[in-house]
Amino acid sequence: MPNIDHYIGGRIVAGTGERRADVFNPATGEVSGRVALANKADVAAAVEAASAALPGWAATPPVVRARVMFKFKYLVEAHADELVRLISAEHGKVQSDARGELSRGLEVVEFACGIPHLQKGEFSENVGTNVDSFSMRQPVGVCVGITPFNFPAMVPMWMFPIALACGNSFILKPSERDPSTALRLAELLSEAGLPPGVFNVVNGDKEAVDALLTDPRVDAISFVGSTPIAEYIYRTGTEHGKRVQALGGAKNHMVVMPDADLSQATDALMGAAYGSAGERCMAVSVAVAVGGVGDALMERLEPKVRALKIGPGNDPEAEMGPLVTRQHRDKVRGYVDQGVKEGAKLVVDGRDLKLQGYENGFYIGGCLFDDVTTDMTIYKEEIFGPVLAVVRVPDFDQAVGMINDHEYGNGTAIFTRDGDAARTFANKIKVGMVGINVPIPVPMAFHSFGGWKRSLFGDHAVHGMEGVHFYTRLKTVTSRWPTGIRAGAEFTMPVMK
Repeated sequence: MPNIDHYIGGRIVAGTGERRADVFNPATGEVSGRVALANKADVAAAVEAASAALPGWAATPPVVRARVMFKFKYLVEAHADELVRLISAEHGKVQSDARGELSRGLEVVEFACGIPHLQKGEFSENVGTNVDSFSMRQPVGVCVGITPFNFPAMVPMWMFPIALACGNSFILKPSERDPSTALRLAELLSEAGLPPGVFNVVNGDKEAVDALLTDPRVDAISFVGSTPIAEYIYRTGTEHGKRVQALGGAKNHMVVMPDADLSQATDALMGAAYGSAGERCMAVSVAVAVGGVGDALMERLEPKVRALKIGPGNDPEAEMGPLVTRQHRDKVRGYVDQGVKEGAKLVVDGRDLKLQGYENGFYIGGCLFDDVTTDMTIYKEEIFGPVLAVVRVPDFDQAVGMINDHEYGNGTAIFTRDGDAARTFANKIKVGMVGINVPIPVPMAFHSFGGWKRSLFGDHAVHGMEGVHFYTRLKTVTSRWPTGIRAGAEFTMPVMK
């Protein structure tokens, strides 16, 4: 059985810990590898490597750091097929979706290649007589990324390219469920010319996370995952004096207005709800049917959900693959059971899906509920599976109020032909990312990704200029070169003249 280890100081290392966990092929249910679970000593070794490499990398000119990012981009593109297979084999998503994930990660690498411009400060001449003032953005230090299983390439690539380009060293703690992609990215970074120790990968569970959160040499933490863990990461990290951005859970609503193009809206819901088996923080899990559009929407949705092509990730015909683990599949089934128990109408039931030849895989078919109400568990909680709940409301105001009352505020969308309704929705909705006739409004790399309410803990969103600001500290310098005799000590607040 292949062992999956750590990447510390520019090389693969087994670490000192004895604990390992199974990594599965979700399509077959078979164990594909055994990943090392780091102990405190392993984490300390990674932090030491990152700390030792930091001064030299921080002193490297931004244009040189950008050239490493350019080479890394080239190498990722050259090895794209290999990376896509790694993602699909351990996560389970279909390869076309894995390729899309890789592309969205590469957008951030492209953005990071512009760091010589992005990291520039400001200059003001003669703010006082013969006094100039200028600012600069300098690296934060040793940065950590703790990333989820659902995007083993994209989410890490939303973090480390900007952190590295800004002159920081970085330790990635990927999900132990699909760790191989992170290790391959580490090797490609080294091949691109990144010095040893600047980028490290530590595999592990809570023991490794807690060691990273409390190590005084770590300066910043980036996290994406569930809201309870995001809150824990934020609280623990800030209590230990670290800068923290922690992205949590979501319950993304898509409002379908009576004037919407229903063919477009239906296709949008199919991709947004069932793509990647619903294992996306930007997945649409609630469709809000406004006015009398509910019946027509359900008539279109039901046959499409029943016709979903489900199979292993390497099947080019498959539209949806398995869930990541047996435990997660059983958890999603439990949510469907609860929805039925609480009185929602289960129009399409995918709980008992079995695929010939893949009977031990972690599959569940697409599930579609109608007549869901806001007091039901399947409405309130993040399911993270291929389950779409349709809620019917009489008017636009109730749709907006319902979304604004929800504890999560990650993403939302509205489908309509009415520009006034769309503009009002974008203005009034208390959600961080909004789509207008776009179901999954993930911003491009030169904008920033982040939700509101209990979907984000911390002041900074991810990538874009928010990322540059998170991974740098602002320093402002006020400068005067005196000529002639000094006037003597000043004991009042200096005033520029």
